[in-house]
Amino acid sequence: MAWRHKNRWFRRWLMIITFWFVPVLIVAVNEVREEMAYNKVDLQKSLSTWDLTDGQRAAGAAARCHGAPDEASASGCPADVLAANATKHQEALDEYAHRKATLADYLWHAFVGYWVVPAAFLLVLGMLIGGVRRALRRSPVAPSSAPSSAPSSPPTKVKTTTHS
Repeated sequence: MAWRHKNRWFRRWLMIITFWFVPVLIVAVNEVREEMAYNKVDLQKSLSTWDLTDGQRAAGAAARCHGAPDEASASGCPADVLAANATKHQEALDEYAHRKATLADYLWHAFVGYWVVPAAFLLVLGMLIGGVRRALRRSPVAPSSAPSSAPSSPPTKVKTTTHS
């Protein structure tokens, strides 16, 4: 059964890249989790920080303007304070979105660099080794000076017996 062992290297390659995907995925998931936790904390810190003028502080806005903008609006933060800080809060949200996009871009490059490129390299190397092995396995065709019209018969084995 010649087909049984055909492309054995290809099945081995599939197994290797499948198992190699596991550590790459573990590192990527841990990196995403750590980075996004940091980004969320930084976003919450930026959204809960309020810039108040001396007049707004004297009017008691500091006691009512705390937390995220929605929470501050619900607790009675004046509209002029909300409007004054809206630009800063929008910039914080934009920065968070930019960080998420940068992280996705980084992860794509890491996936390509740590999984796709090694997998492609191993595939090409396996194909090259398989081609060389196949070329070495075939016997070279000897050029003949006169083509014969009759097929040659295989050599016959002579049975030898020994008497003792």
